[in-house]
Amino acid sequence: MKRLKNSAHIAALVLATLAPAGVAMAQETIATLRAGTPLAENAAPHAIAPVRNTDLRQVRNYPEQPPLIPHKTDGYQIDLNANQCLLCHSRTAIEISQAPMVSITHFMNRDNQFLASVTPRRYFCTQCHVPQAEARPLLENGFVDIDQVLEYVSGQEGN
Repeated sequence: MKRLKNSAHIAALVLATLAPAGVAMAQETIATLRAGTPLAENAAPHAIAPVRNTDLRQVRNYPEQPPLIPHKTDGYQIDLNANQCLLCHSRTAIEISQAPMVSITHFMNRDNQFLASVTPRRYFCTQCHVPQAEARPLLENGFVDIDQVLEYVSGQEGN
């Protein structure tokens, strides 16, 4: 019985010793995207960054990356009844709009047969293609695009 009593005293002593350290650690601020707002509170939302509206094609970062949309798409109707993207990017509209035509892959069905119009599985453009915002990155990024990787590899082969 005396041993159990001593164990309880030791446990209480250990907890009393460690508790202030735990409180101090909890009070330290950790860098997060919440910017110091406690979890139980809602922070004021950041302003939505403006969309790049340059109409200039942007370089792709990796093979098979869907091209970014270089213009605003606010209010575009893309649903079962209409696809406003095709007003400029369809085969019949590109001569007038000077926009790039949708890829030939968008005319292929699941059996790799070519159709006369955009296949329903590639009809909803914004599932893959997104406009680019004028925003600074939330976190630092060490991304290296494929051209830099290939350049590095070819330099290593020469050594």
